[in-house]
Amino acid sequence: MFELDESKINEILKKTKAPSERELELILEKAEKKKGLELEETASLLQLKSENKKQIESLFRSAGKVKDDIYGNRIVLFAPLYISDYCVNDCEYCGFHCRNKTLDRKRLTTKEISEETSQIIKMGHKRIILEAGEHPDTSIDYVCDAIRTIYETKIGNGEIRRVNVNIAATTTENYKKLKDAGIGTYQLFQETYHRETYKTLHSGPKADFERQITAHERAFEAGIDDYGIGVLFGLYDYRFEVLSLLDHAKYMETKHGVGPHTISVPRFCPAPGVDYNARFPVSSFDFLKLIAAIRLSVPYTGMIISTRETAEIRAKAFEIGISQTSAASRTSPNGYSKKQNPNTDVQFEIADERSVQEVVSSLMRQGHVPSFCTACYRSRRTGDAFMKLAKAGNINHMCRPNAILTFKEYLMDYADTRMKREGDALIEKEIGRIENQDRRLETRDRLKHIKAGERDLFF
Repeated sequence: MFELDESKINEILKKTKAPSERELELILEKAEKKKGLELEETASLLQLKSENKKQIESLFRSAGKVKDDIYGNRIVLFAPLYISDYCVNDCEYCGFHCRNKTLDRKRLTTKEISEETSQIIKMGHKRIILEAGEHPDTSIDYVCDAIRTIYETKIGNGEIRRVNVNIAATTTENYKKLKDAGIGTYQLFQETYHRETYKTLHSGPKADFERQITAHERAFEAGIDDYGIGVLFGLYDYRFEVLSLLDHAKYMETKHGVGPHTISVPRFCPAPGVDYNARFPVSSFDFLKLIAAIRLSVPYTGMIISTRETAEIRAKAFEIGISQTSAASRTSPNGYSKKQNPNTDVQFEIADERSVQEVVSSLMRQGHVPSFCTACYRSRRTGDAFMKLAKAGNINHMCRPNAILTFKEYLMDYADTRMKREGDALIEKEIGRIENQDRRLETRDRLKHIKAGERDLFF
């Protein structure tokens, strides 16, 4: 089982200084070969200051290149679906903490889960991350039933094709049930890798640091080989958190042969009923810097940014490493079907409240391809199979055509006339970037089938 060596991380941070021009050049040259970085090299990148503008530009440029080499210019979109905000834990930073008496708590029925899913489908989403607080009434069977309900809900041509899950750490037997229910990625954040801080901020079952940090290994034992990790930046020194996160990823890759499919980078946000203030606030500069450093250190992983961040920060993050993002999120049960009260009901405050169509338009203007792809999960390209393609830089041969196909579906089913015209122009440009001629021709053929009414065509 993974055991974090805090003294090792602290020693690296203590002895590491910002790189010279030549040292940075050597680190970035290595990183652009897409083999990753050592913790000491990452620590050096994290020491860069905002006044080192030329070096920061080089860092961001290299990170953007690595992201584009691995995943291309597509950004995958998804939506969170909260099915219950009941929770027995008392996490200081979370709006769902059990002491919060301002919260009108809700546990969705099967019908309400279907209604929420319907609203998400109507936006054009194909992928959901299911969220729930930890509570006896939110059993693993309830979660599995929710997954099945989501998959069964259809609206016209729309459907949810992949349900990822973010629920509390649990047992191997429960992870087996999630696997049988058709889970995509199991996502769980350590929140903070600093033990003393973790102990201070948590009470309830989640206060068990070991239960949290070993959860992915139990999930792996249950057959879930597609997992995501992350921390909540702001709880402790972001440099310590980044190195600990990367150390965890390296351990999992070494022991199980499979690194994290995703790494998420949420920053602490205020929430109703939460008195906690981030003790180690992360500036927007440092936030973007750590995204770039993680991208260079773990080139194969998908990186996720949420609507916690503003549209402006998200746009910059897409250029330097982020490959997945939520859009039009609601952070409370029934948040899509009914108007949520941002003053009482939410887990955290949202900074980017744009609609899916507005996010899609913005991505197009940036030159990104909005993607609703779920092909890897349903083609069994998870775990080791995914890692082999991603590490070799070959996953993009799947990502670009699949992004094009799902984007065409979105244009056909949800876009207005102007977006269809602009989207089709972007698709034509992207088809020309598909290197393999046979794949390019097959993509064109499948686009014709989509235009004729077929759906869910993927490589």
